[in-house]
Amino acid sequence: MRPSPRPLIAGLTAGLITLGLLASPAQAAPTGIPSKATAQTYLNALTVAAEANASTYDRDLFPHWITISGTCNTRETVLKRDGTNVVTSSACAATSGTWYSPYDGATWTAASDLDIDHVVPLAEAWRSGASAWTTSKRQSFANDLTRPQLIAVTDNVNQSKGDQDPSTWQPSVSSYRCTYARMWIAVKYHWALKLQSSEKTALQTMLNTCS
Repeated sequence: MRPSPRPLIAGLTAGLITLGLLASPAQAAPTGIPSKATAQTYLNALTVAAEANASTYDRDLFPHWITISGTCNTRETVLKRDGTNVVTSSACAATSGTWYSPYDGATWTAASDLDIDHVVPLAEAWRSGASAWTTSKRQSFANDLTRPQLIAVTDNVNQSKGDQDPSTWQPSVSSYRCTYARMWIAVKYHWALKLQSSEKTALQTMLNTCS
């Protein structure tokens, strides 16, 4: 268990960044984030339907993390992409660096404080159509570095998000919700996953915040 001051320090850092008293650290964005107009086109094209097969979900049906290059797996690849001045060992483990979590505005200097979030959670994908996929396709989804599906964020923020969609969970940094919506929509569109009505409404509201 981590010491109790940790969330307080992270929250203070996020608050200072919001107030402009600290500079927000640079952070590499996932590839494939569409413009507002393109995201709107994608959102309009997605099928709205009730979720299904929730009771048969098993995380092991989405194999991850897989080797991407050399000794680096998907998690390690995202940590290197999303961090600043990341140093890795011969086994590709991040030994130092700085990471900014855009969901909550926190900054971390230890890779152990970060999770790699599946923007569209695996269980959400399962309920939205991935239950009909092959295991190979689910593996590709769970390790997708081409779409904006994977991002390094504060571990307990990722855990509190769980498998929720935007109708029940959105980043606490409100200025990031436009980006989050565009990421979510791009992933669902590429993988032809369905939307719930409440999810579509929430995504539209978030998309409307884009300048």
